[in-house]
Amino acid sequence: MYLLGYDIGSSSVKASLVDVATGDCVASAFAPAEEAPILSQQSGWAEQDPQSWWQYLKAATAAVMARSGCIPSDVKAIGLSYQMHGLVCIDRDGKVLRPAIIWCDSRAVPYGQRAFDALGHAWCLEHLLNSPGNFTAAKLAWVKENETDLFEKIWKILLPGDYIALRLTGEAATTVSGLSEGIFWDFVANRPSHRLLDFYGFDESLLAPRVPTFGPQGELTRSAAAELGLQAGTPVCYRAGDQPNNALSLGVLEPGQIAATGGTSGVVYGVIDRVACDPLSRVNPFAHVNHTAADPRLGVLLCINGTGILNAWMRRNVVPELSYEAMNALAASAPVGCDGLSILPFGNGAERILENRDAGCSLHGMNFNRHGRAHLLRAAQEGIVFSFCYGIEIMQQMGLQVDRIHAGRANLFLSPVFREALAGTSGAQIELFDTDGSVGAARGAGIGAGIYRNPAEAFATLRCLGTTVPQQRAEYRDAYLRWKSYLNR
Repeated sequence: MYLLGYDIGSSSVKASLVDVATGDCVASAFAPAEEAPILSQQSGWAEQDPQSWWQYLKAATAAVMARSGCIPSDVKAIGLSYQMHGLVCIDRDGKVLRPAIIWCDSRAVPYGQRAFDALGHAWCLEHLLNSPGNFTAAKLAWVKENETDLFEKIWKILLPGDYIALRLTGEAATTVSGLSEGIFWDFVANRPSHRLLDFYGFDESLLAPRVPTFGPQGELTRSAAAELGLQAGTPVCYRAGDQPNNALSLGVLEPGQIAATGGTSGVVYGVIDRVACDPLSRVNPFAHVNHTAADPRLGVLLCINGTGILNAWMRRNVVPELSYEAMNALAASAPVGCDGLSILPFGNGAERILENRDAGCSLHGMNFNRHGRAHLLRAAQEGIVFSFCYGIEIMQQMGLQVDRIHAGRANLFLSPVFREALAGTSGAQIELFDTDGSVGAARGAGIGAGIYRNPAEAFATLRCLGTTVPQQRAEYRDAYLRWKSYLNR
């Protein structure tokens, strides 16, 4: 008996098959082989074709089923994790009307700011817990103003995971967690925000019906099953945005627990048990996967757009002949603080921790006689770490204590330089686990289907692979303070 999990990212779609009895991932696969393209017709724009996600999902499913030898009837439930804050517009026939405006697109910032000012900062922070900022609601406002004819054809708006669920089940739906990440959810009224909808001129019917995060959300249609090589009627029982799902994958469900990722973007995600916000909306609380009005669980999301994408840029343009492992070894040959070289990693659109400014990536303190490739590579990873720690300071002001960080053994967390810099600068112990978003989505499906009685049973086999304890605190502190001085300029 197996569970199938999908993680629909902006770089790829990954599928994993988990054995219910052992909790082991018996097979995984991702598509495409190279990073999926992001369309950028203008500066600050970022779009993807939702149909491409479906094609990648088909390829990943075929590979994972072939590698595992699993027969379709043995797959008992499906779970979904997805890139957050995207906008997919569909008509009544389920046809996609335009490319999806994805998470790192920054065109909607003025539309969010307009709503923030008009509705009142205090009201937005009390009810929405955030500025409408650059989230899904503001992106839809951009479509309404700039693509009027297309807007009139919209039947429902969906998040990327909602769209994939629609392709799987034929049913358009979303979750409270999803509505909160789009900044449509009123936490005081415990319903979609009528005031926000009225301000933007959106009819509430544009929002899809709600289904629980854990629980039956539809069944695989005959046509979808035929395309995927799965069994019709297989239930979809879980969906969540990639960061809440990553936290679930790492067993982060209760107040004070922290999860982190370092993919294309970088995230620190901490759970609190009260409705709270950052007055400047630099970090963002959303309904966590186990949130209820009676028993609040909010995930405070610190997102840095320019993290893994900076590391990948360095590899392509500075050391194209090296693997990531060799690149990390070269970075480790430079000293902590990189002999005074600092990099601000904000080169992937507007950054929330900078109050939605698009500051760009910049190098500071470069000396042509002293600095080489190793310094550049280490300064990039340290700059990413320092951006994390800058945001962590904001989270601490909200009462979140950060002394232990859970992370998957993937992406930037594979780099000893990155782990040591994060531990040394934050003072937190870094704990690595052998899991990822697609595995977490599979386990989430097991919870939603009732195969597991609770999250504790679903994640009973999750084991820590290793820890990184804080060292060289003084050296990292000095390098971080220098980095902050450049940012403050």
